[in-house]
Amino acid sequence: MTEEAGEGAGAEGGRGPGIDRRMLEAMVCPVTRGVLSYDADRQELVSRAAHLAFPIRDGIPIMLADEARPLD
Repeated sequence: MTEEAGEGAGAEGGRGPGIDRRMLEAMVCPVTRGVLSYDADRQELVSRAAHLAFPIRDGIPIMLADEARPLD
């Protein structure tokens, strides 16, 4: 399930460390500089424009293109 900023994204969702909504709103895709969405189930930040999903490890977004997973 993918959540946009402001729609319940964060640690209060009870699905792992989560990500702060304000931080998500300030972050952009490092490839396209576009909007990111938060996938709480997979603990990833998703860039639909770049077709990439960036992992969140121990609550820290890994915003490196080499670490991103290509979207299907």
